This record gives sequence, C-alpha cells and structure tokens, in this order.
Amino acid sequence: EAEVLTRSSHSSRTSYAVATDLSEMELKKILIEKMEENKSIQRSDEQRNLYKALVEAYEADKAILDTYGES
Repeated sequence: EAEVLTRSSHSSRTSYAVATDLSEMELKKILIEKMEENKSIQRSDEQRNLYKALVEAYEADKAILDTYGES
C-alpha cells in the first residue's frame, strides 16, 4: 500500500502500481454497489459514515488514476 501511495504522487508510475490500484478500485466499487443493493447504508449512522468514507476513497483513487494512470 505504501508503494502505491508513494508512486501515486509521481507521474512515473509502474504498471504494477496501476494494476494494484485497479484491483483495489474494483473491490471498492463492488463493495459500494453491494452496500447500495442491500440497503445496509440505511441501517445506522455508522454504516452511513463508512459508506461515505468508502465512496470518498473510491473517488480519490479514481482521480489519481485519471491523472497518472496513462503515464
């Protein structure tokens, strides 16, 4: 994880780091979709807060990949 975060701030990313980001992003996206489908985000404030944090993390990762993923 540290390697990916370090490389995320540099334009010379390795394909390994990009592949790692993609698999993490895919897992986050799947989890977001599952939480929305089973309405677990409506059960408690804690679940809602976890969902919001996950969405924010997904969006931040997506922005990093959009910026550096093609390098």
